[in-house]
Amino acid sequence: MKILFFTLSLCFLSGCTFTREARVSEVSPVSGVVRLTYNQLPLQNARTDTCVTHATAARECRRLGYADALAFGLPVATCSLYAGPLCLNHQITLAWQCRSAKTTPC
Repeated sequence: MKILFFTLSLCFLSGCTFTREARVSEVSPVSGVVRLTYNQLPLQNARTDTCVTHATAARECRRLGYADALAFGLPVATCSLYAGPLCLNHQITLAWQCRSAKTTPC
């Protein structure tokens, strides 16, 4: 019983890691930048799967006529929900740069 209580309290106090799926929030055809966002709640350690986010950004880049996408910059966290001085929801934005020569549209 003590081991179970210790394990549960350790998991609760350390925070849990959740895998989030980033969605396309902004696409700029002029600069070739794709921005993906996901939400992170307090006491959560959210992360994204790099392969899935790359595939999402590359799909949007191919839609614009580019060949692939390359992650650049650091994730940007902005508070999207305040409750007094506390932030209850962070919106994390990932930026991807479309690369390679533009292909001719069909």
